[in-house]
Amino acid sequence: MEKLEQTVPGGRVAGRYDARFKTVADRFAANFAELDELGASVCVTLNGETVVDLWGGRVVPDAPAAWNADTVSIVFSSTKGATALCAHILADRGQLDLDAPVAEYWPEFARKGKEKATVRMMLDHSVGVPVLRDPLAKGAVNDWDLMCERLADETPFWEPGLRHGYHALTFGWTVGELVRRVSGKSLGTFFRDEVAKPLSLDFWIGTPELIESRVSPIIQFKPAKGAPLSPLAELALADRSSIPALFLFNDGGFNPNRRDCHASEIGAANGITNARGLAGMYAPLACGGTARGIKLVSPESVARMGQVSMASHLDETLRVPTRFSLGFMKSMDNRARGNFGNMVLSERAFGHVGAGGSIGFADPGCGLSFGYTMNKMGDGLLLNERGQGLVDAAYRCLGFTSAAGGVWI
Repeated sequence: MEKLEQTVPGGRVAGRYDARFKTVADRFAANFAELDELGASVCVTLNGETVVDLWGGRVVPDAPAAWNADTVSIVFSSTKGATALCAHILADRGQLDLDAPVAEYWPEFARKGKEKATVRMMLDHSVGVPVLRDPLAKGAVNDWDLMCERLADETPFWEPGLRHGYHALTFGWTVGELVRRVSGKSLGTFFRDEVAKPLSLDFWIGTPELIESRVSPIIQFKPAKGAPLSPLAELALADRSSIPALFLFNDGGFNPNRRDCHASEIGAANGITNARGLAGMYAPLACGGTARGIKLVSPESVARMGQVSMASHLDETLRVPTRFSLGFMKSMDNRARGNFGNMVLSERAFGHVGAGGSIGFADPGCGLSFGYTMNKMGDGLLLNERGQGLVDAAYRCLGFTSAAGGVWI
């Protein structure tokens, strides 16, 4: 492993990398010099072994505090990958039937038009409750029972299973409550006991107070004046009763920089970790379900995780074409539409992007797992140039030659 110590604008980057992955290290440093990165980390594993582990920059713009090896940050929707994995672990053990009616596990949910909802629909964003219609009080997202009650009482926006729309915040409870009811543990506790502890991950859904001093604050993205709006933003501003508007404006007081938000278990949005945690979680999945002697799921479950379950030309929330497996995102190429909904991976890969550009994924086709986290959010609905550039570099280091067809080959 090569050692990296390099000065970049505003700070330093450090860590280690396998010489085969020098392009990833070069791209990581270039993000600070060329793409206004503030603080970030990137980690890559190959066949279960770490080949890139880098970090650097600062935790806030106007102070010298460095992003260190143990700095963590909120990873927004990259959390969904962890929540989905919990459900798949239970399914792999025969405790959760993915094709069963939700009513078997959560009877209160199966009403008001959701009677025929299945577990599979909860995972692939087709169950029909991507948002809540009635206003959420400030702090509501920190109340697990309240959010589950509200979702159970919600009339779906479409008949479950017929369409799909990204369940940006509600996924945390639609899937998380199934995990809680089946396992008898809260989502965060189950993830800690069954994933984070066995794999020695610094990854939390419901972050303890003692971790708080290592959490980097998030800096919101500020679009340039006159920048084009995403299709989601256009509809949200035009129709305040639309799904995009309710997604953006009825968030129950979610604040990524508040301690109460960090302490809560919000399985769609408030996981706190770094690139090492994301890549480490996906490492077993890149290796058929087992890495370094730790088995999470069977090879059959990994195959199931990678299969497209729902896709369309118009996601009811994001308003662009999207593709989902059961709880994970698949490669999405909307580059012809600008930076509105891009995450270009190989066809075998599956994972999840977080708001602002974080990402974690597994690629069982080449034994690759990948994680990238940052504290300064970028533009776009999914990945932006910083994260996608690192993903592209990792694929090139493995001999992939083109992504012109919408996936890396």
